[in-house]
Amino acid sequence: MAPLPLSASFRGDIAVLLVLVDDQDTAEVVGQKIAVHVAGRRVAAAPGPVRVRHEGRVLPAGQRVGEAGVSPMDYVEAFYDER
Repeated sequence: MAPLPLSASFRGDIAVLLVLVDDQDTAEVVGQKIAVHVAGRRVAAAPGPVRVRHEGRVLPAGQRVGEAGVSPMDYVEAFYDER
């Protein structure tokens, strides 16, 4: 387990955030850690899971970000899954 600082935004928000996660966090947990700063504040909260996109691909919800190749200060985008 190691701290992993990420540059992150939430779709529809105007701000880019610095979010500290753990390299063993799943993509779902990372999405929630980003959403807590934005959802219901600058972006309307919505039901359903929060997904994470890294380098153009949506990470599977259960995948650990460290295993997905996410490195310190990489940019990720969180968004509500619209299924």
